[in-house]
Amino acid sequence: MGAGAAGALVAIQLCETAARRRIPFDLLLIDPAPEAGRGTAYSTLDPRHRLNVPAGRMSCYPDDPGHFVRWLCHHGEPGVRGGDFAERYRYGAYLADTLGRAIMAAQGVVGVRRLRTRAIGCHWTTRPGADPSARLELADGGTVEAHHVVLATGPSRATAEWAPEDLRGSDRFIADPWAPGALDAALGQRHKEDVLLVGTGLTSVDIAMTLNRPGRTVHTVSRGGRLPQPHAVDPLPAAACTTPLPGLSLAALRAEVRQHIGRVMRTHGDWRPAVDGLRPVTAEIWASMSTAERAEFMARDGSLWNTHRHRMPPATAESVGRMRRTRRMRTYQGRLASASARPDGSLTVSLATADGPRTLPVGWVVNCTGPGLRLPGTADPLWRSLLDQGAAVPGPLSMGVATDHGRLRGADGGATRPLWTLGAPRRGELWETTAIPEIREQAAAIAEAVLDPWTAPALPADGGRAPRRARRPMDTSGFPLSTHAAAATAYRLGVDRLLKVRAGAPRALRRSVALDPGFALGHAALALIGHECGADVDVSRALADARRAVRERADDYERSFVDVVSRRVLRSPADGDAALLRHLEEYPGDALALAVAVPTIAFSGLRDLDGTTALRVVERTAQAHGGGWFHTSLLAFMRQEQGRYDEAGTLAERALAAEPASGHAMHALAHVHYERGDHEAGRERLERWLAHQGRGGTHRAHFSWHAALHELALEDAAAVRRRWAEQLSPGKVHGVRALVDSGSLLWRARLAGAWQGPFPIGDVLDSAPAAVLERPATAFVALHAAIALTAAGDLPGLRRLRVHALRGDEVQRSVIAPLCTAFEDILEERWAEAARGFERLLPRLPGVGGSAAQREIVEETLLFALVSAGHRDAARDRLEERLDRRSSPHDRRRLTALSS
Repeated sequence: MGAGAAGALVAIQLCETAARRRIPFDLLLIDPAPEAGRGTAYSTLDPRHRLNVPAGRMSCYPDDPGHFVRWLCHHGEPGVRGGDFAERYRYGAYLADTLGRAIMAAQGVVGVRRLRTRAIGCHWTTRPGADPSARLELADGGTVEAHHVVLATGPSRATAEWAPEDLRGSDRFIADPWAPGALDAALGQRHKEDVLLVGTGLTSVDIAMTLNRPGRTVHTVSRGGRLPQPHAVDPLPAAACTTPLPGLSLAALRAEVRQHIGRVMRTHGDWRPAVDGLRPVTAEIWASMSTAERAEFMARDGSLWNTHRHRMPPATAESVGRMRRTRRMRTYQGRLASASARPDGSLTVSLATADGPRTLPVGWVVNCTGPGLRLPGTADPLWRSLLDQGAAVPGPLSMGVATDHGRLRGADGGATRPLWTLGAPRRGELWETTAIPEIREQAAAIAEAVLDPWTAPALPADGGRAPRRARRPMDTSGFPLSTHAAAATAYRLGVDRLLKVRAGAPRALRRSVALDPGFALGHAALALIGHECGADVDVSRALADARRAVRERADDYERSFVDVVSRRVLRSPADGDAALLRHLEEYPGDALALAVAVPTIAFSGLRDLDGTTALRVVERTAQAHGGGWFHTSLLAFMRQEQGRYDEAGTLAERALAAEPASGHAMHALAHVHYERGDHEAGRERLERWLAHQGRGGTHRAHFSWHAALHELALEDAAAVRRRWAEQLSPGKVHGVRALVDSGSLLWRARLAGAWQGPFPIGDVLDSAPAAVLERPATAFVALHAAIALTAAGDLPGLRRLRVHALRGDEVQRSVIAPLCTAFEDILEERWAEAARGFERLLPRLPGVGGSAAQREIVEETLLFALVSAGHRDAARDRLEERLDRRSSPHDRRRLTALSS
């Protein structure tokens, strides 16, 4: 009952949890509003009304904090950041859209109906041998029955009991400014009278901005006379209090909080981190207070707390400050004492203020006192019916209702009815419970409580016999899957395409989770290829789905794999690598995990600096794979990384004979030809493979890049230009691949002097998402972002990338950040400094991932810097060393030029 923000959040969790667990039920949403998800708070169309919580903390999902920010990025605001304050109307659209998607995903499992009316009564009946059920009376005269009821009614309407009787009867008194059309008269062109807003909280601030117009003064009055404090433009992290606060007397609590704020002020110069640091323990502190202490806090400290805890967005604060500086907004500490009508219909109001009586002529008085807190005496017929029959009782200080973790307590003291509430009705118990970060947690808990009785039981904890289960389908490697046959078939197809480096893997994996939203491995594989392969996947969302699903339905193998993906996405590279090694130790036959471990063409691999760990993994897992084509392909790649080119070539040819479409084997062979200096043969073999078995490959651009390397070595500039136009230009290559292959080729061509005329690096940058350029998730992608930005001469972009790297994992901090500095030196023609920077970093480059041929671009840039700095001997030494390893007409010509 109620389909605003709180109701939408519960409905989203119910639909998604039921779809994962395959629990069928009917969901009924009862709310008179034209659109679900908005409620009163998010229906405003005024763009000046913004959220008072940053977008990064407004996700629908407790375990996916960036969901709202990503939604904004995909819905017309690509540059939004987590610290931005979005328009409230946009958040309403987000809630409605997310709810719609959840309902669509649960089709066939959850039947959803919506009634545009109000519930005005709820009466419980219990029949012998049956669960309790509710009969809901509706405002339109109808009734419905339900087995579980969630009261998502939101905050109570503001009361006007404080207003003088004459004022309450005036058509110039606006009792509810959020009611549709309530402010129309005050906004009319004919009326420019001043207005009085009773209340100085966030509601008052919003209404003041709406009613602001030239020639009008907006007066505001409240007992405290305080406006909300502003959020910081550049906020600092929350600072937790070092002293345990729950259990202290109110006097001791005040003293400790003051000391905590003082310490934070001295350290950071700002009180906000101190207040934010209290948020995790606010409910615990409130629960530890006695009734008398809570009452005293409300009377003495409540206003001060609210103005500092519930703050204005910076843009709102700037607007309010401008209104106050120009005297178009005035604030008083006091109360409205009386109001009388004037001959023209306007009002004369008398204020009793701290500075003495004050009389004001105003056109309207607007009630901005905020929602009512106390439940007894409520006019809401739904809550009245529950109170009258003893199904609900008031909470502490008569604020809201009493609950047991959201389940309503009745007059008998128990919480026996399947009746829940969340948000504002729990304020008496929790105090802080009206913001989305708290409500979304409560919504998830309610969904769990409602659906848990229908969830299939887990295996017996006492070692008893488990119920007999149907045989589970297998994955590509022979491990059982916790899903049904159709989803398993789609998953196997997706993994098979990943192992062969062929197109279609994301589509097949999406199909697997569409068929079974509770299939953990399907979600995990999607998160993996989004994070490491640049697939068009909402990585955070897929990972959150995988982690939810694996808690509900999975075996040890599946839990281990999801843990690997979680750590690679969320933790440091070292942590992710350690988890992957543990997984392969336990499950050496897992081909997908092995593909992730080896830095070939599909994944970044294990990021050890000496490059031996991946080799040991491949050798140790050989027995489990029995010489199959996939393992042989990976072994071929590792042998060429060791410089054992003859053996690598033999293994690659063996794998291709068994599976001609094996992209990993062809990739190993491409490296063998390049490192041997067999440039003509290498280009020809790649051309044949691309024209036949490689036509459906997902990394065709990378094989084209390999062919272009041969052409650069052969100094065939015309062939490089043709290959760019036909196979590597943006439009033919997209996203991360455009950055890694197309962008790096352009930079190599420029360094080699093989590119004359217009330089299309701007097209590459335009085809890559801004987040990939400025906030790349892996060091390997960050390296190529730095190269592309350097090729474009984008010095500010390089500096932003360096700042991001300094906030990243150890490899980004220690390798990518100084690499950005060296590339900056290139752009500013500090050649010697650039050369020294690259020289220091070359030994650490393997930790970035990728192949030696890909990382060689840094050495190419180093050679360019050495020659530009006049260090010809050092450049000659490097070229001679390379020519000792492999033949290259281009390197031979450069060496000759340096020796002349």
